[in-house]
Amino acid sequence: MLVILFWGAMALIVYTYVLFPAAVLIRGRWFRRPYRNAEITPTVSMIVVAHNEAGSIGAKLDNLLSLEYPRDKLEVLVASDGSTDATEGIVRGYAKHGVRLLALPRQGKISVLNAAVAVATGDVLVFSDANSMFSPGAIRALVRPLADPEIGGVAGDQRYLDEDRQVNAGERTYWSFDRMLKVAQSAAGSVTSATGAIYAIRRRLFRDVPPGVTDDFANSTGVIARGYRLVFASDAVAYEPVAKSSRLEFARKSRVITRGLCGVLARRELLNPWRHGFYALQLFSHKVVRRLVVFPLLILLLVSPWLWTHGWPYQLATVGQLAFYGCGLLGKLLEETRVGRVRLFALPHYFCMVYFASLVAALRVLRGYRIDLWEPQRDEDEGRAADGLVATAPAERSLL
Repeated sequence: MLVILFWGAMALIVYTYVLFPAAVLIRGRWFRRPYRNAEITPTVSMIVVAHNEAGSIGAKLDNLLSLEYPRDKLEVLVASDGSTDATEGIVRGYAKHGVRLLALPRQGKISVLNAAVAVATGDVLVFSDANSMFSPGAIRALVRPLADPEIGGVAGDQRYLDEDRQVNAGERTYWSFDRMLKVAQSAAGSVTSATGAIYAIRRRLFRDVPPGVTDDFANSTGVIARGYRLVFASDAVAYEPVAKSSRLEFARKSRVITRGLCGVLARRELLNPWRHGFYALQLFSHKVVRRLVVFPLLILLLVSPWLWTHGWPYQLATVGQLAFYGCGLLGKLLEETRVGRVRLFALPHYFCMVYFASLVAALRVLRGYRIDLWEPQRDEDEGRAADGLVATAPAERSLL
């Protein structure tokens, strides 16, 4: 029985990190579906939802107003989710530049985002976070693929600043791997989903986002549910800082994964391979198996020592895991030191942090909880908003 558990867990791990990525890369190389790119300038509504973002909203608006896109075609709309700091006052100061403020009582990002879209006027909706800074040509790069009528949405490329931090070393490696997969997915069909830092969809494809899910996942996968492609624009770049500590990053990851798993449940019709083909496998592998691979990892860790006397594969697995998780522990303990920033320790530390967050998220979903509201927590020096959970509510039956 232990042998079966060991090899079953090993098979799931190998599938997640080797076989599925290899299938995506092969498909992107040999089964390409080209699409049209053209220099077009549709009307764009740039939507930013903000709650107590006084530390970053001014820089965000300066960034958006400096972009290489016709000002008469770009609407900038900031929706305040009951901000109690200076956020709304700062945004009002940009009214002379055409920036619109939608000041709403505190009700959670999803409700505020839906309200913002309802008053937006652009043919294309571009979404972003308050602390994400766009490259000069980002919006032009986002709308180019929309020249093809088969394209309903475009995912941008999220990149990170502050390269000397330990968490960033792991985060940057993860995003480099994810970026490579997105390029291949886009070349052959659709990317799995977009990141909330930068993405665009056609206005007519938007539907109100349901509660308890990540809005970027719901909006971007909604494009695919309606029969359009979601592609990746690597030259549409948004830069974000990384949380100073793994504690803040863990809080954000556990929230995002919780809402992401609820999002897959809400979009479970996309898991039908007879209707959605390879994308169904892609969604299941990327957003379900990869997030739940923490369970086979735990099985492998617990079972391997008991099989020590059965031969060298089990001995190698036991020693390898102890070495890897030991490096992760050292990465955590040395997080603020130069040694802790070395990839030998930073990557295992980041890996362990992400999958502990996945474990917490999976348990939340199994308990029937969803996250509708959270409070930004800021790093002391940079004002970067990380996410602290405020409240959870029982998940609606429709999600389960």
